[in-house]
Amino acid sequence: MMLYPAMSKLNSYIPNRYMLVNVVALRARQISEAAEESGEPLTEKPVTLAIREVAEGKLDARGMDLTIKEETAIVQQEEQL
Repeated sequence: MMLYPAMSKLNSYIPNRYMLVNVVALRARQISEAAEESGEPLTEKPVTLAIREVAEGKLDARGMDLTIKEETAIVQQEEQL
């Protein structure tokens, strides 16, 4: 099976494939939430749009907060106990 865009092209913008997954997932969530808030239907899946942004060089890991917010909230709750 051939993937488009090629993984080598994606890795030229984000060198670590695990970081790539996190960046794409975060951006896909942002796209999905923005579309839901505006009531605008998406023509393609959010993950597809996020991957395309990476492949076009519009998105990389610089300046992105990749911390998992749910875990942060759980830790804060545990500290309060």
